[in-house]
Amino acid sequence: MTRILIVEDEPGIAFGLETDLKMEGYAVELVDDGYKAVERAGKESFDLILLDVMLPGKDGFEVCRELRRAGVRTPVILVTARTHEAEKVMGLEVGADDYVTKPFSHRELRARIKAVLRRTAGEAPEICRFGSVEVDFGRGEVRRDGRPVETTQLEFKLLTAFVRNQGRLFSRDQLLDAVWGRGTFVSDRVVDNHVLSLRRKIEDDPQQPRYLVSVRGMGYRFEGSGQTES
Repeated sequence: MTRILIVEDEPGIAFGLETDLKMEGYAVELVDDGYKAVERAGKESFDLILLDVMLPGKDGFEVCRELRRAGVRTPVILVTARTHEAEKVMGLEVGADDYVTKPFSHRELRARIKAVLRRTAGEAPEICRFGSVEVDFGRGEVRRDGRPVETTQLEFKLLTAFVRNQGRLFSRDQLLDAVWGRGTFVSDRVVDNHVLSLRRKIEDDPQQPRYLVSVRGMGYRFEGSGQTES
């Protein structure tokens, strides 16, 4: 199910958006200020962020800029009451994928969401290669030297999170939220064990990993410089 994060501080608007998008079959999460938006979008995996510009704490421009600087590539649609062209251009320059101006119809918004999701889905590679390893997202399969490597569902989700966010540092808590799901209560050791298991399957030398590297005291980072194809 496609996950959308709505960032909106006006309860009536937020409720209307949530209701409409859930009826369209989307899974919807709500936050009501800029700080919460940066935290949630940085920790969890969403397919799209619907981001109001006028927010308490940090405005939508600041939120979008911070997310892009942190390496979060989730598509963003800015929702703004401002009609000046310069402000719309600014939104695109800080990394937004599209914008919609209040007041808007739900029909227009749904169309924009579908267009952005189609466009960004087309940008996501179906196969990523690094070393002798291939991660085939379309088939949900890992191959090494052309032969399938058996992975559990959680291992594949974990590897996907790393590969899709190449170079990004993940804390254990962020990996738990992204892979196991927010609110799952398991120990950090569970993450470590799954990383160790993946290393045995994709690394030439699991004791000296080249791809899934540890950052002492902070977490893990994927350092593949792989080729991708769609």
